[in-house]
Amino acid sequence: MNQKRKLNKLNYYNMPELPEVETIKRELEKVIIGKRVTDVIINNAKVIREPKKEKFVADLKNVVIKKMIRRGKLLIFELSSGKSLTIHLKMTGQLIYPGDGRLSRVSFELSDGKLLDFNDNRLFGELRIVDDWQKLKFIKELGPEPFDIDAEKFKEMLANKKTKIKVLIMDQKIISGIGNLYANEALFRARIYPERLANHLSDKEKELLFKEIKNTLSEAIQYKGSSVDQYVQVSGKPGEYARYHKVYDREGESCFRCKEKIKRISLGGRGTYFCPSCQK
Repeated sequence: MNQKRKLNKLNYYNMPELPEVETIKRELEKVIIGKRVTDVIINNAKVIREPKKEKFVADLKNVVIKKMIRRGKLLIFELSSGKSLTIHLKMTGQLIYPGDGRLSRVSFELSDGKLLDFNDNRLFGELRIVDDWQKLKFIKELGPEPFDIDAEKFKEMLANKKTKIKVLIMDQKIISGIGNLYANEALFRARIYPERLANHLSDKEKELLFKEIKNTLSEAIQYKGSSVDQYVQVSGKPGEYARYHKVYDREGESCFRCKEKIKRISLGGRGTYFCPSCQK
C-alpha cells in the first residue's frame, strides 16, 4: 500500500454497503437461526439507541432468533417475541460469531453457549429493538433495492434529475444499498464520468449503468464483500472483492483498460475515483 492510500485510510472510513451487509446476513442465517438469546453483555451502551439498556436486555433474554432480513444497509433479526433487533453497522461495526467478547460493545450469548459480538471501535453503530422495523423513519424513506427493479424503472428514476450521477445513485432515497465504493466501480464499468448529470445520460447509458450496478454488486457478494477498512465477514476473515476493484482507492495507478492514470476528486464529500480516458 502506497503512502497516499495510508493517508486516505486515516481520513475516512468506507461504510459497509449492500454486498457486505448481505454477506453478513447470509452467514448469520447459517449459524444463529433457531437459537435462543440467553444473555446480553453490554460493554458500552452508546451503540444502543432504543430502548434503555435495561429494557434492551429484558426484551432479548430468552427469545429465539427466527429470521434474518436485510433492507438497504440495515440488518434485521426477527424474534419469537414479535419484536425485531435491528443493527446498522455504520462505519466501523462488525458482527463476529463465535466471538470472544474482548472487543465487543455488546455481546449476545446464545443457547449454543457461543457469543455473537458486535464490535465498533468508533461507536457509530446503532442497535434497536422495535415493534415494527418497517416503521423506522429511515426505512420508510429508502428507495427500492437494485435487484427489485428493472431497467425501465431505473430509467424512470433518473429522468429529469439534474443531479450528478454518482451522487444520485448513492442517494438512499433513490435506490438503496449503493455507497461510495460500488458507485465508483459501477460507473467505471459503464464508462460514465461521475460528474455527468443524470438527465444528460442516454437511455443506452442508463441501461448499461443499471446492468453494471447489478453485476458489480453480485460479484461483490460472490466474493464476500470488500475489506478496505473495518469490514470483515462473520468469521472475522476479510472479504475478497477488494482485489477485483478497478478504480476505487487506485489514484495514480494505471487503468486496467487503457493504462491512463486513475484520478481522484471529491464529489458529494466522498473520494471519487475514475479513469479520465475511459469515462466520458
